Amino acid sequence: MADLNPKTEISFAEIFLCSAFAACFAEFCTIPLDTAKVRLQLQRKASSGDGNGIPKYRGLLGTVSTIAREEGLAALWKGITAGLHRQFIYGGLRIGLYGPVKVFLVGGDFGDIPLYQKILAAFITGAIAITVANPTDLVKVRLQAEGKLPIGVPGRYAGALDAYFTIARQEGLGALWTGLGPNIARNAIINAAELASYDQVKQTILQIPGFVDNILTHLLAGLGAGLFAVCIGSPIDVVKSRMMGDSSYKNTLDCFIKTLKSEGFFAFYKGFLPNFGRLGSWNVIMFLTLEQVKKIFTREIYND
Repeated sequence: MADLNPKTEISFAEIFLCSAFAACFAEFCTIPLDTAKVRLQLQRKASSGDGNGIPKYRGLLGTVSTIAREEGLAALWKGITAGLHRQFIYGGLRIGLYGPVKVFLVGGDFGDIPLYQKILAAFITGAIAITVANPTDLVKVRLQAEGKLPIGVPGRYAGALDAYFTIARQEGLGALWTGLGPNIARNAIINAAELASYDQVKQTILQIPGFVDNILTHLLAGLGAGLFAVCIGSPIDVVKSRMMGDSSYKNTLDCFIKTLKSEGFFAFYKGFLPNFGRLGSWNVIMFLTLEQVKKIFTREIYND
């Protein structure tokens, strides 16, 4: 079975810490791609570019290059503090709870777990985790969107902590949960796509003669998880980014309808390549790190 199944010698606290560390490490490595993705998703046909109808941001590398050239290299890591806050809480909970929820759903029998139960377990843990971590996601998106303010206009926030307090003070405490609906939908679905597909793909690969539980298997399973996640979650991800980055939308449906009317269906797949580049690389780094860290914990426990 896949290594995401809980091992009795590793406690929930240890799984949480392993998952949180792996998620934070992957976040730090890939946040420039996430920043590019958010800028592409927030870009509108009517307001983008230099007034001649040419988009300001074009493609993954082009967007990264434009941000670095106009705002400095450090701008690619805008929102990293909130991003690490998010991954520590969200990453730790969604992965740490995945095993226990599977145990609950199957009654403790870890035979051949049906795929639908893996999907359901990951869906539940994703929803729980992002409900707790939504304020960190909101602040990260707000900070990443700062670069699209007009030249000479000061940023709204001095940093992540200032953003939490400023949003709560100016917009109310509940504003920190802005976009919770699409965020739950997005993260529950993507978490189900990531964890269930990683679990299933890894299990399938290990059944192929010649494949063993090693880095190559983790790499292939991580890429598969990233591809499933971005294909399924991209439309919800665009709506979530726009609602968090722009307060003009009344609700999720309003954002969806306005985007569809003004830009068409493919607007929901804006930033698809950077999103896949980000999620694919994120999943590979995260799962590779998670597998290795779990082995370290397991080895230390066996030595006790």
